Amino acid sequence: MTTDAVRLPGRLIAPEPGWTTRADVVVVGSGIAGLTAALRLRKKVGKVLLVTKDVLNAGSTQWAQGGIAAALGPGDSPAEHERDTLVAGAGVCDAEAVRVLVNEGPKAVRYLLKRGTNFDLDAAGDLSLTREGGHHRDRIAHAGGDATGAEIQRALMQSVADAPQIEVVEHALAVDLLLGADGGVSGLTLHVMGEGQRDGVGAVHCRAVVLASGGLGQVFSQTTNPAVSTGDGMAVALRAGARLRDLEFVQFHPTVMYLGPDSHGQQPLISEAVRGEGAFLVDDEGNRFMQGVHELADLAPRDVVAKAIMKRMLETGRPHMWLDARHLGADASGASHDGDRGAREASVTRFWARRFPTILSTARRHGIDPVTDLIPVAPACHYASGGVATDLHGRTGIPGLYATGEVACSGVHGANRLASNSLLEGLVFSRRIAKVLPGELRPWTEPVADQRVPGLVSGAVRRDLQATMSGKVGVLRNAPGLTEAAAVLDKLAGVTADEVGQDAWEATNLVTISSALTAAALLREETRGSHWREDFPERDDTRWAGHFDVQMADGLTSVAFSPAAPTDGDD
Repeated sequence: MTTDAVRLPGRLIAPEPGWTTRADVVVVGSGIAGLTAALRLRKKVGKVLLVTKDVLNAGSTQWAQGGIAAALGPGDSPAEHERDTLVAGAGVCDAEAVRVLVNEGPKAVRYLLKRGTNFDLDAAGDLSLTREGGHHRDRIAHAGGDATGAEIQRALMQSVADAPQIEVVEHALAVDLLLGADGGVSGLTLHVMGEGQRDGVGAVHCRAVVLASGGLGQVFSQTTNPAVSTGDGMAVALRAGARLRDLEFVQFHPTVMYLGPDSHGQQPLISEAVRGEGAFLVDDEGNRFMQGVHELADLAPRDVVAKAIMKRMLETGRPHMWLDARHLGADASGASHDGDRGAREASVTRFWARRFPTILSTARRHGIDPVTDLIPVAPACHYASGGVATDLHGRTGIPGLYATGEVACSGVHGANRLASNSLLEGLVFSRRIAKVLPGELRPWTEPVADQRVPGLVSGAVRRDLQATMSGKVGVLRNAPGLTEAAAVLDKLAGVTADEVGQDAWEATNLVTISSALTAAALLREETRGSHWREDFPERDDTRWAGHFDVQMADGLTSVAFSPAAPTDGDD
């Protein structure tokens, strides 16, 4: 099954490169996936160039609150972690990819410890492990209470700073791949802002590119993703001929702090770990509406919780639900719920300050005190389970192009990512890329003349695009809304830019990825995992147990369905 979507730029309009440089491998992105890839490759190839769109710590990794999942605790096993992952993935995980993740996960986390990551420890000096939605065991390692990503980022950045084989270029936007006569990688064009002699558009000639550029959260009006998450890596790969897989499976985190109907951009995340510590969801009447919805109630997989919140919002006409965490830590200190109020609040405050200091500070900054107040929450875009299709070593269909982390679709997440598997995926599969890439390095090749049709969409379309995607391609979808969204995106793709620059490049990438996502969502006529169709409310394994792959040729995208190998997972 195939369908044609809108005509899009085959490459971005950009000035001719004003400078050139060379590196054996270019790693695009500086989160856990990119930093790990660069560190693991640095002694195996001649030179690694690590480029990042902003500063090194501006990506999604530093915002990861909950932690990193691995079977590290007593009584746990990779097999149990595998089962939980397959169940969350709703029948379309790649079972072998999941097996790789859970079996190599513990060793990968120990690698972080060797790199100086200071995970939280219990009284016995062992890793302090907690639980999140969809997990049947305590297997989430965390740092700084709720600052896991920031601590991992710090440790890996320090290791990169100590590695002379890695050259870092900040404020560098990946524009397009340079391709050789065989269609493989021969380089990459970048736009660099004010890095010495490298200013403006330049060309890096290389033998391999590792995309680790993160997700697509800025496609939507409200997201937990930082401003840099505009789908650049996915769009670069698509324009070069790579397949994008499972784009319709966008995970909306169920508990994002609601800031009002006019809020845009990155929103404060309330980690699932808060519910793992005993918080629960309630409606305006105080009803715990997750009871009876799933065996794990408030700790059900994220798609289940997000759907339950949305259903309750639709039923009540309310713009958000509430998270009640006012009791956390009260019993641990001996203060009873009915006892002295001051003592109880003091004990809860101590718990929050120790376990969730970042969330506590953020909530209070927005006028909510979790110690005494209910927290208003609503689903918002959080994670792209799909991305550039890869094999078990990060290879794409383009020789010399690899992908890892959120930009990639390794097959691990299926239709719905299990909580805290994302950091682990970036870590495990970056290590696997580093095992094979040095032996697969292409010879130095000159790029051929680029015959792809250039184009550029105006940066002014961003707000209209985000409003359309949030309203029609968000948590709840249907055929009329998706059809309308596709028509709007078609029009926006025709709004050409007056000026060449980052706003227009990002807008073009957003339109490109939004169009591909919408086309796949329209074709998947079922509800599965994080893809919720109100006009097709049931999961349909007879027709749709598989993947939608998007490719581009001559500015036209096509979407094709391929059946998935059966797994033991069940929604």
